[in-house]
Amino acid sequence: MGVSCGSYLRDTWSRAADRCSRLFPCFSDPARRSAFSLKVALVVLHIVFAGVLFLFDRDLIEKTKHEPWYTAMYALLFVATLVQYFVTAGTSPGYVLDVQKAIDERDAAARRTLLASDIQKAVDDRDAAARKTLSASKQPASSKNGDVVITVDGRNNRRGNATAWTKLVMSLFPQGSSTTSLTCPYCNILQPPRAKHCHDCNKCILQFDHHCVWLGTCIGQGNHCRFWWYICEETALSLWTCILYIGYLKSNILKAWWADIILIMLLAALSISLIFLMLLLLFHSYLIMTNQTTYELVRRRRIVYLRGIPERVYPFNEGVCRNLYLFCCARSSSSMYRLERLPTPQELEEKSRPYTCYDVLSCRCC
Repeated sequence: MGVSCGSYLRDTWSRAADRCSRLFPCFSDPARRSAFSLKVALVVLHIVFAGVLFLFDRDLIEKTKHEPWYTAMYALLFVATLVQYFVTAGTSPGYVLDVQKAIDERDAAARRTLLASDIQKAVDDRDAAARKTLSASKQPASSKNGDVVITVDGRNNRRGNATAWTKLVMSLFPQGSSTTSLTCPYCNILQPPRAKHCHDCNKCILQFDHHCVWLGTCIGQGNHCRFWWYICEETALSLWTCILYIGYLKSNILKAWWADIILIMLLAALSISLIFLMLLLLFHSYLIMTNQTTYELVRRRRIVYLRGIPERVYPFNEGVCRNLYLFCCARSSSSMYRLERLPTPQELEEKSRPYTCYDVLSCRCC
């Protein structure tokens, strides 16, 4: 009886899962199901932490009636945090393959435009020569029309098989670098500096930082700024919620502690989350000001182009102000990504030079 009941439940669950997969094809992928479940869990946690507070704290409800702006600001921050979370999760981190296609397509369009203009110029020159011959000989021109062959400054002869992406990436590395050592063995694509293959996303990411499980995506050049703002908003929301919890417990301190055991447990969990968020915010702020990534900081000795560089020398650091500008404002409206070249030995030597009083006064660090 128990075996038949168990098999019946398994069959029912399998039929329900198949029906769900047919209705929502995106849920047939286990990775997408996991990411969706995490998003639902995070939204539920936010609602629980805020909802329980408004459910128990009568003073907060009375304050809302007399000072609605206070609760409205909290609700605005609550909604903005969730919106920022979904925007960050849905933003591309900067896939190398997409950038390669965009650059190659742009180069192909430029070549087609150049070829069309050269053909038009050749046709115009031929017509002008024909008119000049006709006026000189006063005889009709030959009706024989041949094919027009254009060679522009020998470009076709020197182009070879290298694409625009290959030329661009190789120009970012020192001369003599081999394309074999720079090609991703999984994507079979040439990686620019600071790019890395993510095994969770199965794609190469520009300026790879880390793979965020809660967001269900990688953090790279395309969404690192949004990720920082999400951490900042989440930290502010958690801090504000902790203050509301502490205020409620202080006003009911004379009550038995087990009467508010749920709120005490939620406050303990929220405090741990707040400490983690604050440390994460400070850590990423440090990375931004020094133009580093988590992967470069943690795996520095495993990255080929960082092995010979001293630990306290940041090769991509351009000063705090410049780093902040590149992080926040470098992306243009055309949605093109920024590719950074490796610094020369002279530039590395300059970056490794210790700061002097004159450097501080002249804002060299900025």
